Amino acid sequence: MRKPVELDPDVDDEAPAGNDITPYDEQHYVTYLRLLDAKTDGADWNEVARIVLHRDPIGDETLTRRCWESHLARAEWLSRAGYRRILEQAVAAGR
Repeated sequence: MRKPVELDPDVDDEAPAGNDITPYDEQHYVTYLRLLDAKTDGADWNEVARIVLHRDPIGDETLTRRCWESHLARAEWLSRAGYRRILEQAVAAGR
């Protein structure tokens, strides 16, 4: 049975790093897509942080900016190279 897609999950202070797709990544695919869409649309990072990441850039700008940057970087990695890892891991798991 497939897990339902989470449309608006809470996020950690920083996204994962490295070359493996993590359970966190799987839970946040929609978050990553929303971040990429916002970047394409030229949206202000403060607004994106509030809406997509549930963060308050006014309350803690430094932490919020780091959270936004790390999640956007992870989204960009997934769109460039990480998607290959998704396919490789799925094949390895026999899905």
